[in-house]
Amino acid sequence: MDTTQMKALVAKLPQLKAEIGKVIIGQEEAVDQVLITLLAGGHCLLEGVPGLAKTLLVSTLSKTLSMSFKRIQFTPDLMPGDIMGTEVLEEDHNTGKKFFQFNKGPIFANVVLADEINRTPPKTQAALLEAMQEYKITYGGTDYPLPRPFLLIATQNPIEQAGTYPLPEAQLDRFLLYIRLGYPSEQEELAVLRATTGTDRPKLSTILTDAEVIELQTLTRQVFISDELLGYVNKLVRSSRPADTPVAYVKQWCDWGAGPRAGQALILCAKARAVLNGRFSVIPEDLQTLAYPVLRHRVALNFRAESEGITTDKVIEAIIKDQ
Repeated sequence: MDTTQMKALVAKLPQLKAEIGKVIIGQEEAVDQVLITLLAGGHCLLEGVPGLAKTLLVSTLSKTLSMSFKRIQFTPDLMPGDIMGTEVLEEDHNTGKKFFQFNKGPIFANVVLADEINRTPPKTQAALLEAMQEYKITYGGTDYPLPRPFLLIATQNPIEQAGTYPLPEAQLDRFLLYIRLGYPSEQEELAVLRATTGTDRPKLSTILTDAEVIELQTLTRQVFISDELLGYVNKLVRSSRPADTPVAYVKQWCDWGAGPRAGQALILCAKARAVLNGRFSVIPEDLQTLAYPVLRHRVALNFRAESEGITTDKVIEAIIKDQ
């Protein structure tokens, strides 16, 4: 790809955000972070109270991309086969011979929405692990590759805990970003009320194809980051570990910190943020902004911190200030 093609491709990203903005009013930070996840080739977890357009954000994104989309509603009775697919007994009408045929489940799509992922038991949640890490499904000893690009976006409700199954730490770590959606501002909420209670429905245009998304993901990995900033990331991540940190706040409030995957995620996401902003090199602001969604699900608070209302974001803020 030459420089002209590269710039033309990156120029489509503001168009993509504008298309999403026709439906999603406000939530600009969350939209940016979902797009960063897409460019970095990872997966993200969206957390917010009901009514903040989590599901609508994902479905709107899929409509602006020329890619397949599937939504899986997670419930207590959902089984791994409902996600991955299952074998069914078929018959060859010519020979009469019977055989098992694997019918692919909804996980075989470019964009998959795992809605209310904490509503289903750990056995079913774990069915996503191989797909998220290896981009394939293994069934009956046979590997079935997932379509590329592949983006899994999970949602969960933080306030209702009855009948929920919190994601284990090993699975949380597979999510590139943990994105929290807040309430809209007064003006944004007024605009939502005005836009969604009438008869007008915005028509969305397709901005990027699957091939263009793959090109952008390749371009993202080529973005420059200096050795100085690589060292900054290394120190930032290591400072989240109580045994290694010089940060008293971490020693006081944390049981354990982030692993090496957090540093990889932070660098990739910083590169993606640079591309999203039309740059081809990482700046400190990229790292500091994305440290929160990258680290907040990879740092475990102790009981004392939780009882006194200390949040992971406060710990991350202290780590950034100490660097």
